[in-house]
Amino acid sequence: METTEKTNKRIRRELSESVVLITGALTGIGRATALAFADEGSTVVIAGRREEAGKQLEAELLAKGVQAAFIKTDVRYENEVENLVNQAVALYGRIDVAVNNAAVEGTPGPILDQTAESYAETFDTNVLGIVLSLKHELRVMIPKGHGSIINISSSYGSMGAAYASIYVGSKHAVEGITKSVALEVATTGVRVNVIAPGTTETGMLKRFTGTDENYDGLISTVPMGRVGQPEEIAQAIVFLGSDKSPYLTGTSIGVDGGLLA
Repeated sequence: METTEKTNKRIRRELSESVVLITGALTGIGRATALAFADEGSTVVIAGRREEAGKQLEAELLAKGVQAAFIKTDVRYENEVENLVNQAVALYGRIDVAVNNAAVEGTPGPILDQTAESYAETFDTNVLGIVLSLKHELRVMIPKGHGSIINISSSYGSMGAAYASIYVGSKHAVEGITKSVALEVATTGVRVNVIAPGTTETGMLKRFTGTDENYDGLISTVPMGRVGQPEEIAQAIVFLGSDKSPYLTGTSIGVDGGLLA
């Protein structure tokens, strides 16, 4: 019987042979995830909208001794997502793991203040971006007969939040789309899951809460009594990207300090 030590070495070896694609990779959870996969020896393709920040992270990844490439991408546009996937395959031959993390918080506020523009601002990135990413990642994964796709949702994908209806709705959509697509491709060898972070120390959290009072109030709702760190979310993503989770698909894993317990 394989020991835990041998299993960990095998998983590390498997991840070191993996090509990982990450959208929304330049800050917060996406950045932490890129660094975590690089620490496992994976080849990492990072995508985002800011050229300078992308090149800086690319250099940081290369300095860890792994292969890495930044490809400027706005996931709201199908031609850019298609180009991202095509370039990743052209560079490294395949995509083994895809982490769809690109998201925005939009414009919080009462539903009476929301507009078609504020809806599109959020849904075009958070939902359409997921749909387009899934479409093109699966296009190259299914013929290979293997792959793991991790969509990043939120605790708000399973609950409501006053004054955040558009953002919350977008995360509910991510959860439903993920489960449906996982069923579509369940026999292909490609797994599709969700990681749903709770209150996590990112720039988005600070923008979303707006004030120290709101920030402290949100943290007070977390049973563990503290904010999560991007690196803690990243470790759960790495787990789903590894062959250590071969029977997991269509699942949403909350990494939220007990918030949804």
